[in-house]
Amino acid sequence: MLEIERLAVSYGEVAALRDVSLTINKAEIVTLIGGNGAGKTTTLKAVSGLLSPTSGSIRFEGQSIVGLSPDRIVALGIALVPEGRHVFPRLSVENNLIVGSYLVRDPAVVRDTLDQVYAMFPQLKERRRQLGETLSGGEQQMLALGRAIMSRPRLMLLDEPSLGLAPRIVEEVAKAILAFRRSGVTILLVEQNARVALALSERGYVIETGRVVLSDDSTSLKRNPRVIESYLGGSSSAGATGGVMH
Repeated sequence: MLEIERLAVSYGEVAALRDVSLTINKAEIVTLIGGNGAGKTTTLKAVSGLLSPTSGSIRFEGQSIVGLSPDRIVALGIALVPEGRHVFPRLSVENNLIVGSYLVRDPAVVRDTLDQVYAMFPQLKERRRQLGETLSGGEQQMLALGRAIMSRPRLMLLDEPSLGLAPRIVEEVAKAILAFRRSGVTILLVEQNARVALALSERGYVIETGRVVLSDDSTSLKRNPRVIESYLGGSSSAGATGGVMH
């Protein structure tokens, strides 16, 4: 579904990505793990059209998307949930969600998708008339995920969805991500919390200083000494999302 080949991106004179290649098949969860500044968010921004590559290719369902506007990329079926949630603080929860459907022309489809979001996140239905700024951090993350679903994506790009959340809320977000996958949505998951990322994904890539240095199925990555030492705290003991099943 998504093919990235030898992707390079620079911020002025600074090379953020030097050589990133990865593939994602339909209805997979694939994770990209790495430290701060490794290039994870830059990769998502390049796929979503927020950054222009200096070289390399990005193909979605066989079509090159390099050079397309972010709106056009959303229209093709790619939705980004950015780090930090970025809800509209002075809009109600329901209006925040409806903003996500701005490219969906059929009001019946918008209403049906809204009902699906409320079924997945009952807290949002309860708070649908509250302003976005009144929600907790966990509820704002649910709102950001729900807003992305409102665009009816085929590919979701998730940037640090567990960041700053309590373990109980991480579990709820993890279950929602797995529900997205079961509904047929493909997911590229960026997570600094490698334990969460590898618990949710089928396959993973490790990125360091703008290059993919390792790729494997997630079970193998969890056992890889390099991954354990660098990203799992030197321990293979269970952590958050330990109770979440694929």
